[in-house]
Amino acid sequence: MRGAMPGPSPGGPTAALTDAALTITVNGEERALPGPLPLSEFLAGAGLDLRKVAVERNEEIVPRSAYAATLLGPGDSLEIVHFIGGG
Repeated sequence: MRGAMPGPSPGGPTAALTDAALTITVNGEERALPGPLPLSEFLAGAGLDLRKVAVERNEEIVPRSAYAATLLGPGDSLEIVHFIGGG
């Protein structure tokens, strides 16, 4: 299942576009970043459990083991799928 991404939060990785040094696209929506940011920090700042997401960056799947080493930059495009359990 695909989960919704949290909305903007002041000063966080999804701060207002006017305050950003760069923008990326996340699930089709522009998001602002204060500067280059590791993928793991972006996901944590969005409140996502790194164990329950799959990420595609610029049309390539990012292995979970590479989240901390993957630096997000201007124009990057992310597709994030959040797995939700039920029962």
